[in-house]
Amino acid sequence: MIDEYNHNRRSKYLIKLHFVFAVKYRKRLLTESLNDDMLQIMSEIAKQKGFKIDTIQSDVDHLHVLVDISPSFSAFEMAHQLKQISTYRIYKKYRIELKKHFWKENTFWSDGYFVCSTGNASTETIRKYIETQG
Repeated sequence: MIDEYNHNRRSKYLIKLHFVFAVKYRKRLLTESLNDDMLQIMSEIAKQKGFKIDTIQSDVDHLHVLVDISPSFSAFEMAHQLKQISTYRIYKKYRIELKKHFWKENTFWSDGYFVCSTGNASTETIRKYIETQG
C-alpha cells in the first residue's frame, strides 16, 4: 500500500516517525486497563496537537508509535508532548497505583526515547533514486 502524500499551501510531504518509549525502570505497567487508557490518551493527544497516529502498539514495558507529521513538527517536540502530556493524564487516573512504583516523583516514561524516520520507500530505494538523477 502506498501512502498518500500530505500537503499544505506550500509543500507536499510524507513524514513518518517511529517512536519507542520505555516505561521508567522498564516496569511492566502497560497491561490491562492502564494500557488501554494509555493508548487512548496517546490518540487524544495526537488529535489535539494536530498530527496523526498511523499505528500504535504496546508491550508490557514499552510503547511503539508510528506518527504521520507535518514539517512544522520536530521529533523532539513530538516525543516531549506525547510523553509529558500522557504522564500527566495517566497520573490523574492511576495515581495510587503508580505511586507504588514511582514514589519519589510523578514519572512514567524513561528519560530517553528511540525515533527513526521512515516514509513509503526504503533507504536503498531512495539512495538509488538519488544516484540516478542528473
